[in-house]
Parts: sequence; C-alpha cells; structure tokens
Amino acid sequence: MGLDTPAVRSLEESGLEHRMIQTDVPSSPEESARLQGIDLGRLLRTIVVRRGGNDYVFVLVPGGRQIDWPKLRAVLGTRRLALPDKDEAKEATGYDRGAITPFGSATPWPVVADAAVASAGVVAIGAGARGANFHVDAAELLRVLDAQVADVTKPG
Repeated sequence: MGLDTPAVRSLEESGLEHRMIQTDVPSSPEESARLQGIDLGRLLRTIVVRRGGNDYVFVLVPGGRQIDWPKLRAVLGTRRLALPDKDEAKEATGYDRGAITPFGSATPWPVVADAAVASAGVVAIGAGARGANFHVDAAELLRVLDAQVADVTKPG
C-alpha cells in the first residue's frame, strides 16, 4: 500500500492524471527538485495566505520565486494579507507546514497560481506529506483546481 493522505484520495477522485513521487525529506526546494529529477521552476510550493478572519487562499509559487505581496494584494482586491503561523495553517488546511497542498485540504480554499505555472508543462505539487509529490500536467492541474492565474511572484 502506498501513501494514504487526504491529498492522495482527493487527487485520485479528481481523475487528474498523475505520477506519485516519494523521496527522502528534502532540506531545501533545490534538493527536492533534484531528488525528483525536475527543474526548480517546476516545483510548486503551496503557500496558505490569510485574507481575513477564517478566510484563506492557496498561492502556487514556482521554485526559485517568492510572492510579490503588492501584486497579490491587487489580484485579491485587499489591502492586508498575512502568513498564518504553523498552528493556524494546520487548522485552516489540515496539513503541517511543508506538506500543505490544495488537494484534500480541510477547507477547499480558492487557489491563485502564478502565471508562470500555466506554461510549465509537468509540475510537482505536494501530496500531503513531506517528501511526497504528484507530478501532473500544469494546465490540467489549474483546470482541476479552478485556479485563478495571475502574475503574483517575483524572482526569489
């Protein structure tokens, strides 16, 4: 039996074609990309961002990039955003920091994907456990997640 997380069950129910990759727990995004045999820019980090009281959004950020806060605030039409602490993030998503993914989240928060994701080809996104990722087609991923695509990052 393989990995069984809410993310695995959710992705399988979605019908999204994927390949599960499990590695040792990496110490950095660069190491994760290397262990998975992909370019850093194809490794997606899922960042949970608080818009207000009990109101969150997932932001898909390609490896080597970081959130551009003014751009994200403009896209979301808000003046204030915050990163929740690890306990609040776990409560909002059901996942520990480092394993957060939109798939199987405790609450299905909206997803914003950086514009670079749309043309990335095959990308890696978390499978709900450290060292576990799904490799999926980026365009299909965005469709299944009903993601809003916008320029929300800058080189990191």
